[in-house]
Amino acid sequence: MTDPASERRRMATVLMNEGVLKSPWLRAAVEAVSREQFLRPGVFLDEGRTWRPVTAADTDPDEWVKIAYSVDTLTTQLDGHLTADQADGPVVGVPTSSSTDPATVVGMIENLDLVTNHRVLEIGTGTGYSTALMCHCLGEDNVATVEVDAQVAARADAALEAAGFSTWTVTGDGLLGHPYRAPYDRVIATCAVRRIPYAWIRQTRPGGVVLGTVGSWPWGTGLAKLAVGDDGTAEGSIVGRSSFMQARAQAAAPLAGDLSARTAYADTERRTQVPPLALEEWMPAFLAQLAAPGAQFVRATNGDGSPLRYLFDPERESFAEFFLDGENWTVRQGGPVALWDDVERSLVAWRDAGAPEIDSVRLRVTPASHRYWIDQAPSLRWEHRIV
Repeated sequence: MTDPASERRRMATVLMNEGVLKSPWLRAAVEAVSREQFLRPGVFLDEGRTWRPVTAADTDPDEWVKIAYSVDTLTTQLDGHLTADQADGPVVGVPTSSSTDPATVVGMIENLDLVTNHRVLEIGTGTGYSTALMCHCLGEDNVATVEVDAQVAARADAALEAAGFSTWTVTGDGLLGHPYRAPYDRVIATCAVRRIPYAWIRQTRPGGVVLGTVGSWPWGTGLAKLAVGDDGTAEGSIVGRSSFMQARAQAAAPLAGDLSARTAYADTERRTQVPPLALEEWMPAFLAQLAAPGAQFVRATNGDGSPLRYLFDPERESFAEFFLDGENWTVRQGGPVALWDDVERSLVAWRDAGAPEIDSVRLRVTPASHRYWIDQAPSLRWEHRIV
């Protein structure tokens, strides 16, 4: 039989060799905490167009252990309610809860720079695995975790109790934090947010750290690490690429209906300086979200099979439609905001600055705004004011 303890040690070694796992105390946690306990009742394995349910009860124990320590993200819920034990066979659906790949989980915990007696608030309990790692390191009384989905929270709480961690598990909107246990030394979010909620800043001690993924697209999002100041502001940088499910309260509703009706009335039409395909790359996508917050990028195909790309901002009733004209792209824009003008201006300036990576972006959060900038490029500055 496959020994779970051996698999945990193997996974720890893999993470160390990848340079993700560095701290001896965190390695001890990875080797001690059973990830498979936090995957019950089961997971959905991606088979392309469908998800195959795999449950702990109906799977060979060896196979179950190998799945648990595969170092992959494992989907545990579809469409906000469906778990693997409720599915009779392969299903279609949208992932709404998962056990994030251990490399990402461990990397984020390493980024917290934890020391003994730190008090941590986790936003997005999920399966509870990352909560358990921090409880192992800090003690259960020093970790509070918030999960918006009551069923997900109940499963995580049961798994944590079974693992021996009676920590502070809360069902609620994590965007509000958890003021009853504040102040915290560290806040970590395992979901993506359009902007860092100021509640997290207020609930963190001066000198403390807030770590969370900013952005609203499935790609092109960044991990922000902010130090909280004495004046109630926080400042730091995007320390790397990061991809998480969107916080449910901020998830954008999918665009529905006739796209041609949305783009019927254009105010301008011109050739692009930058092809819209650039938005399918990580850093340009991140910049696009800074330049046009609230915009959604949509891929489609014309009747003749040629590609179409769109930017839509439903709240500002604006659009940019792109279509291939020979070897060049043309953009039609309509609405109060010229979305592509704003995005393209940033992409050109970024390219002229030598195309710096995402970790060059700085961020300052105040009660009134988020300010982003790149030091070596004075024209690359954005302010998102909080109305």
